[in-house]
Amino acid sequence: MRIVIAEDDALLREGMALLLRSEGLEVTTATDNPDDLLAALDTDKPDVAVVDIRMPPTYTDEGLRAAVEARRRYPGLAVLVLSAYVEDSYAEDLLAGNGGGVGYLLKERVGKVADFLDSLNRVAAGGTVLDPDVVAQLLVRRKASDPIRTLTAREREVLALMAEGHSNTQIGDALVISAGAVHKHIGNVFGKLGLPAGDGGGHRRVQAVLAYLRS
Repeated sequence: MRIVIAEDDALLREGMALLLRSEGLEVTTATDNPDDLLAALDTDKPDVAVVDIRMPPTYTDEGLRAAVEARRRYPGLAVLVLSAYVEDSYAEDLLAGNGGGVGYLLKERVGKVADFLDSLNRVAAGGTVLDPDVVAQLLVRRKASDPIRTLTAREREVLALMAEGHSNTQIGDALVISAGAVHKHIGNVFGKLGLPAGDGGGHRRVQAVLAYLRS
């Protein structure tokens, strides 16, 4: 797996590069700004870009805009964005542009090496991964009219695990329910959120995740 990193914090940037290389992954570029990130995409042809949302010069959304542009230029590129805080509008902007192969983690997750590597691998494989803390905070921000509120407690649990990027098998294992039950709950979630049955399963999973992010 070929990886580029864009993170302005030198300690975190070099720490991630060292960690990933120690796992046998190839970090082709580790930069501190979005312009060099986009240039590296042209020369390195990476599989995954790990990008900080807030980078120079204004430290607002330069990293996010670079990540969205990277996905526009290279639709097959997987992108994992990092943030110090829960900023759900950023997650929606990134997820809304394409299908899978995207992730949004809080920076504290990088210190949990197993979780970070698992998320990176799932995103590289085309999955959609939201940090569990992001999911938890988004759940309590819903308006009364939000269709999310029509879900049962179990359906919310299933959707939360979908948002974290887990497969049906992993959801069943986590909740100790059968594959058939997982399939039924996901079907109920799709129905209550008004996602047409004709859509591809993967696309509907992304759309269900986006329902978390819309007020």
